[in-house]
Amino acid sequence: NSSEMQKHKSVIYSEMGAAALLCISPYYVKTNEEGMYRHFMMSADAASAPIILYNVPGRTGCKISPEVVRRLSVHPNVMGIKEASGDMSYAMKVARYLSDDFVMYSGNDDITVPLLSVGASGVIWANIMPSEVHDMVMDYLEGREEQARRTQLRYLDLINALFMEVNPIPVKEAMNLMGLRAGSYRMPMYPMAPENRAKLAKIMREAGLPVREDA
Repeated sequence: NSSEMQKHKSVIYSEMGAAALLCISPYYVKTNEEGMYRHFMMSADAASAPIILYNVPGRTGCKISPEVVRRLSVHPNVMGIKEASGDMSYAMKVARYLSDDFVMYSGNDDITVPLLSVGASGVIWANIMPSEVHDMVMDYLEGREEQARRTQLRYLDLINALFMEVNPIPVKEAMNLMGLRAGSYRMPMYPMAPENRAKLAKIMREAGLPVREDA
């Protein structure tokens, strides 16, 4: 089952030297509150690498409740949560449990600055502008909130374009458009529709990113 498999992989990846493990909630086979708690506890107890909870109900079909987050936040091997539900109300409830030992990372590119405003420490993105994202987060954390807000809004169209088809298809397409040779896709992922690819290239150019001339 998904719990046993995640525990097994957590141990293996810990032994391979992973710095941290991003662990999702059960998918397809849903569970109750206690089952959700024990699902993560199995991996946290077994792994030597620290665990980051990954709340992404759009992918898994279920959300990690704030109460389960509270219970897990005190586990010595649970270091934080990647919050990717897009629900600011949920994020604010979870923010009550943040501490030096339990942090929040933004998993929604379009609301990174709002999540920083309620206590998030950073961001976990698959993105094509790491320097800009780094600078935006550091601007906020170092007190330059207005500059961070402007950066978030400046790249909002590009952020949304990177999700016009299911992630990570647009990110990989964008890398290819930039000449980074990200390669082809593995099924079930499939190349972007031509009209979306053209729209993505246009928005990338408007954002000042390099795009191949033949794109």
